[in-house]
Amino acid sequence: MNELRKFAVIGNPIKHSLSPRLHALLAQQTGLAVEYTRQCVAPDNFRDYVTQFFATGGCGLNITLPFKGEAYALAASHVSDRARAAGSANTLWQENGQIHGCNTDGLGLVNDMLRQQITLAQSRILVVGAGGATRGVVPALLQAGCAQLHIVNRTEDKAHALAAQATAFSPSHARVSASGFSSLQGTWDIVINATASSLSGETLPLPGRLFRADSVAYDMLYTPSGDTPFLQQARNASVRHTSDGLGMLVYQGAESFRIWNQIQPDPAPVLAALRTELSESV
Repeated sequence: MNELRKFAVIGNPIKHSLSPRLHALLAQQTGLAVEYTRQCVAPDNFRDYVTQFFATGGCGLNITLPFKGEAYALAASHVSDRARAAGSANTLWQENGQIHGCNTDGLGLVNDMLRQQITLAQSRILVVGAGGATRGVVPALLQAGCAQLHIVNRTEDKAHALAAQATAFSPSHARVSASGFSSLQGTWDIVINATASSLSGETLPLPGRLFRADSVAYDMLYTPSGDTPFLQQARNASVRHTSDGLGMLVYQGAESFRIWNQIQPDPAPVLAALRTELSESV
């Protein structure tokens, strides 16, 4: 008998999350019986909710804003190297009565970039933003072999603090640096928007000279159209290769699915199906 396995994504807000549909497609592909729900949890109820979820037979949780730091603290004795490097967890499960945590965001980003044949090794990468989203992906970008990773942020001190943290996990060949927008210089092979600017329609204060025509612009957020204000900025600077973050969502979710179920799904057809569904919803 294919026993029903229960999962959920926790956040606040959470109503627009595509994770339930993503995991329904992954379950359909692998033949597993899965129930995956959205759960909006009050900020002061996170720990109690997680404890109760696993106590009543839940199999795994995805964690999104604003709880990734709390998830890491809850699983601190049993976190993966990826979670430790990021200082946050987006995937929780229980083994032998103990809550374990991992961070699949960085792997999701890197795998989606590799799918698009974006060269990470020896690249100069600019990451815009110094919040939790950046913290989750910087270690994976460094491990992928970039030559330089620069973090730019409105609050320059936050960028420098994150760069200092990242240096501890950086391979010796990679240079990690940081600045505010006013002192940002040079051109970059890859520019990644890790801010929430695209949700509000905000245009980032990025000089057009940051881009070359052969640069890559990647927005970690996704939209039904696949377009964002950041990607429009890049195209206005003649960038030919732009991408939103739907693929990152799919690939990080596929890794969570693998951890929970010990089955490796194929993310590519799931990504294609989600992209079609999103475009038809516009």
